[in-house]
Amino acid sequence: MTESTSFIDEAPPPRPVFDLCHAGVVLRALMGVLGVLALGSGLGAHNVQEWLGNFTQGATVAVPAVLLWLMLVCAAQRLLVRWRPGLVMLVLAALGALCMLMPWAFVNVMLSNEASVAWFGGLFAALCGAAGAAFLVQGLRMRARALGPSGMQARLVELQSRIRPHFLFNTLNTAVALVRLDPQRAERVLEDLAELFQAALAAPEATSTIASEVELARRYLDIEQLRFGDRLRIDWQLDAHAGRALVPPLLLQPLVENAVRYGVEPNADGGDVLVRTRRKGDRVELLVRNTLRAAAPGGHGMALANVQERLRLLHDVAAQVTIENEPSRYTVRLLLPL
Repeated sequence: MTESTSFIDEAPPPRPVFDLCHAGVVLRALMGVLGVLALGSGLGAHNVQEWLGNFTQGATVAVPAVLLWLMLVCAAQRLLVRWRPGLVMLVLAALGALCMLMPWAFVNVMLSNEASVAWFGGLFAALCGAAGAAFLVQGLRMRARALGPSGMQARLVELQSRIRPHFLFNTLNTAVALVRLDPQRAERVLEDLAELFQAALAAPEATSTIASEVELARRYLDIEQLRFGDRLRIDWQLDAHAGRALVPPLLLQPLVENAVRYGVEPNADGGDVLVRTRRKGDRVELLVRNTLRAAAPGGHGMALANVQERLRLLHDVAAQVTIENEPSRYTVRLLLPL
């Protein structure tokens, strides 16, 4: 079993009540604003040209306002998380009004010089900005509550139940076989099993880190190493700078379990499993690869679907899952924000 330099897991930083720093949130906010503008622009239009003119004028004001508001709130999230919810809503609504007024003033006052009607248009723009900000914040709060620890716990039930039956049976059989031959090794197997299940069956938190998921996968593979011996060849390639990346709990263990089940167990001469983490700028790559030397029953589907769903819930479109199914090897590559 290939060893590598281990890194110390640190507790993940506290996450804000709502997260505006995701590309998915930015895209949805922009699409929502443009959708409302598209509908509203047609209320007083008599033809397509008039509707297009109204829409373009509205988008010239709304899009910069939304982007500015998102950028400012994203930069201030760690500060806002310490404030009371009512104060946060008030401040963000006021910020939304200000962000809407700035591009509106540029378009409607500096360019058209219609100062006589500026006060009414400015008031309406400020109200629209404040209301839009309040609606977005409330929607993100509702989404955060839905994806909180209780929601994540419900989604982890499937993975936890998959670990228990066949792995527990195989591990206990291994320990029983070692009791007479090598009592110390049997004791280590049971200790590893206890640590693994303590981590897997504990009340799940909203997030984990790559470092802690690697340690959990190590415990699992240490036990499987006793079962398969030299048939299981593991290569750890770990980047210490990638360890703090946030992931859903129980993310890596089912991937390495599948790698052993479908890449090592069916083959008489075993197989190779590669677990690699590395930092790529502001992203982290987590890769699990196993060799395929014999026909194996179809698998990976349930675990991969679960992994993809939970990554989407945590990181939205900022996380990517790539599967490479080649004749001689099977690779799962995850790209995550750091």
